[in-house]
Amino acid sequence: MIQSVGRKSRVSSLINPKFNINYLSNYFQHLNPNNFTSNIHQSRQFSSQNSNFRLRNAIFPPIFSGYSINSPLFTKISCGYDQRFEFCSWVHQFSSQTNTDDHDETSTCDGLTVEKIVANSWSILDEAENDWKSHASAVAQSIYLIKKRLKWKQMLVRLELLTAEVNKPDLWEDPVHAGKISREQGSLLGKVKEVMSFEQDLCEHIDMLKLAREENDSELESESVKALLNMRRDLKEKELEAMLSGEHDSCSCFIEVQAGAGGTESNDWASIVMQMYKSWAQRRGYRVSVVDEMPGDIAGIKRATIKVDGEYAFGYAKAEVGVHRLVRISPFDSAKRRHTSFAAVAVIPILKDVSSRVQIKESDLRIDRYRSGGAGGQSVNTTDSAVRITHIPTGITATCQNERSQHQNKASAMAVLQSRIDQLEMARQAQMNAHHTESLTDISWGNQIRTYVLHPYRMVKDLRTNYEISDPDSVLDGDLDGFIISFLSSSLDKDDGDLSR
Repeated sequence: MIQSVGRKSRVSSLINPKFNINYLSNYFQHLNPNNFTSNIHQSRQFSSQNSNFRLRNAIFPPIFSGYSINSPLFTKISCGYDQRFEFCSWVHQFSSQTNTDDHDETSTCDGLTVEKIVANSWSILDEAENDWKSHASAVAQSIYLIKKRLKWKQMLVRLELLTAEVNKPDLWEDPVHAGKISREQGSLLGKVKEVMSFEQDLCEHIDMLKLAREENDSELESESVKALLNMRRDLKEKELEAMLSGEHDSCSCFIEVQAGAGGTESNDWASIVMQMYKSWAQRRGYRVSVVDEMPGDIAGIKRATIKVDGEYAFGYAKAEVGVHRLVRISPFDSAKRRHTSFAAVAVIPILKDVSSRVQIKESDLRIDRYRSGGAGGQSVNTTDSAVRITHIPTGITATCQNERSQHQNKASAMAVLQSRIDQLEMARQAQMNAHHTESLTDISWGNQIRTYVLHPYRMVKDLRTNYEISDPDSVLDGDLDGFIISFLSSSLDKDDGDLSR
């Protein structure tokens, strides 16, 4: 008797020492004679005195035609002789010419799919419980959530359209357009393959665990449960990545902070906010550089811009766009009264695709040079190295005075100006001014996204998600991931629609 199951690792099996490969070949040919072609060595019989051997010497992996086929990854042979052996896995083949309509849903041998596991509502326990159903349910929930965040069905339709576009013979007559289409198609195809691989792995591990229980193989059962636990942990990271599936989420960015009304109080608060983002970026391993900074008259800053360079910097930082409000006892008030201060934050992506950038004409620019400001002393700048660039058609300006060289300041200011104009164009085309804010909004009461209270009690609360924490010091030291992930999750998961949305 031959029974097909899915697996990747070593299994316990019953196998006759005398085994004819032709029998296995005929079995596979019988499964799917149209889509399955096996390349098999000459018929041979062999004995196994060693408990470990591979059938790779006898059977080459099958060659499938089409996008994806659910077929046995491994064969269990039961003939009355206890041996332990390893099979090399049959691999699901993905064609570069994708046809999503022909995709069969991945399932276990008994027909269990990710959707069915989610519908069964198996209890999700703590990881320490080591319950396989709990791990499988958590993995299935993660896969379902990832597909929902990626807008799975919509993405498959888009992938099909892009694949058809890529296959057109005249595509490369426009190299810029062709490059953009090819990159998008490759990106979507990679995401589809990854999610389908998760589904396949889940089904294989469940099949292995059931097989291990049938054969009372405690070692294989332990390995399968451990594999499910590892998947459960890994997919938590993938859930976060799925939140950052926007067109520009993977870009680096500029973060701008501007003080609101309130003079020295607001200037000091703006300085604290800017330091908070520097600490957050450094915690995540991003490179941070100050592009522009205008100090306050007494303390703090009136405005400042930093460049945050790293993968998904914009995807995370975009959650911080808005007005931030502080309530505290003022260190600048001799009467020790409570004050409220405001600072506004804007985040601008730095586009990777040069072809997507707005072309800026040299004739549209006005460049002013002036002496850099600062605290003075030995390091005071005695040359006109600061640069202000104005884009005349839009009135957008960018300044830089942090470098000692005028050429370096000009290059930095030009990079900021380019990103601001690119962002303005994106906002115009996509009508997403609320998400890509070029000009900072009204910095006052009623417009804040988050409140930081240091007196009379201590708390930081995000007014968009109601996420709050009672340790404001950790937040001001850069521990912002809880707020960012909460906002991104609520933005993506607020709709309870199906995967097509």
